[in-house]
Amino acid sequence: MKKILIANRGEIALRIMRTIREMGLKSVAVFSEADRNAPFVKYADESVCIGPPASNESYLRQDKIIEVCKKLNVDGIHPGYGFLSENANFARLVKQEGLTLIGPSPEAMEIMGDKLSAKAAVKSYKIPMVPGTDEAITDIPEAKKIAQKIGYPILIKASAGGGGKGMRIVEEEKDFEEQMQLAINEAVSAFGNGAVFIERYVGSPRHIEIQIMADMHGNIVPLFERECSIQRRHQKVIEEAPSSILTPQMRKEMGEKACDVARACNYYGAGTVEFLLDENLNFFFLEMNTRLQVEHPVTELISGIDLVKEQIRVAEGEKLSFSQKDIKINGHAVEVRVYAEDPTNNFLPDIGTLKTYKPPIGLGVRVDDGFEEGMPIPIYYDPMISKLITHGKNRDEAIERMIRAIDDYKITGIETTLPFCKFVMQHEAFTSGNFDTHFVKDHFSPEKLETHLPKETLELAAIMSSVFTQQKKNEHISNNKTINQHNNWRVNRSK
Repeated sequence: MKKILIANRGEIALRIMRTIREMGLKSVAVFSEADRNAPFVKYADESVCIGPPASNESYLRQDKIIEVCKKLNVDGIHPGYGFLSENANFARLVKQEGLTLIGPSPEAMEIMGDKLSAKAAVKSYKIPMVPGTDEAITDIPEAKKIAQKIGYPILIKASAGGGGKGMRIVEEEKDFEEQMQLAINEAVSAFGNGAVFIERYVGSPRHIEIQIMADMHGNIVPLFERECSIQRRHQKVIEEAPSSILTPQMRKEMGEKACDVARACNYYGAGTVEFLLDENLNFFFLEMNTRLQVEHPVTELISGIDLVKEQIRVAEGEKLSFSQKDIKINGHAVEVRVYAEDPTNNFLPDIGTLKTYKPPIGLGVRVDDGFEEGMPIPIYYDPMISKLITHGKNRDEAIERMIRAIDDYKITGIETTLPFCKFVMQHEAFTSGNFDTHFVKDHFSPEKLETHLPKETLELAAIMSSVFTQQKKNEHISNNKTINQHNNWRVNRSK
């Protein structure tokens, strides 16, 4: 390949382009009208506007993307993550048009894109599964019987689900029918597929995933694990590698099982096998993500492997440039996702302009971003501004470096998740490694962020509050005088 189109936007498009440039290849950006002035558009060797801001009129327009490829003599397409990255139909179309998709086969996407077909595929490899159903359930009375057999609490999950959509925890049998119907409705709305299944609910789970790289020659290598248990709304906010809880033996076992999952669908390229770890350190297969993950930088920092470079080489038919014995864990890495969200308001997206935007720098600090100072945050896409990643010789150093980097990150004009991320970095549950996916529910409340604000910020807030209170008092006195004068005027007029 000589020219690669990135069918994506923002920080991931820019990150992919940097590797493409290092490899001496040319990059093509496609962008919506909302992203016309974005850094990734300016960085690419060639850039083409493909439509209005809405994703379904731009980044999801398969026909327009293929049209640009033909016009500019593009050889391959890197889909990044999100948008078309796990769309098997798009993968087939790319192949039909004589182009190379930098990703797995459409068949692998289809198998692993549905949780039930993924379960069926890996069954012969004896991959540990959470007790539950192996197929979709539509008969509610029958589903109730199965739930009784598994034992409450249970989890209803959408087969085509992701991001917490189509997922319902049921504590008691009396709530089953209502929650089942809600899960089905949400699954239809989000994925166009109402198929749901039932699993035992794991009470205090940790989310551990294994990064794998595989080529078309049968070589599969696990690049260790990532801990992704700090989540809000079932979506990750903070990730680290390696996990603070895995023993070398557990790491080896989970790595081997992750490779078996890849074998079950003849996988090649970069992929992530996700596991649930219960309170007794038993692990269970959740799903496989058939793309590059948002959190891939922490793996790159501890392994020294450029995952995008390997993806491109694999897509060209080359063998992996490394084997298991060539890699080892080097230090520790932590990533926080910097979202334009207000953690004091249930992490709701915050709309505005980056009046100040100065990312941190220094030893062991990496920022993957897609914005510049003065840019607005588009309302049409995911509100992630950047990924802030730190690397240290051990976990303590990586955390200390992260706290410093968060303090050095200057953003004004919008609320971000940075204060929350600093709160996590300094919380005993996180620093001790004794946490699970319920961290936000168990340890966080908006008012706790106040104790983590800088002293000068709190002092300024107190001064502003005092001034505001005095202004309101003055207004009240002034209004009363006006009312009295008005009343006197009326009394005088009535005489």
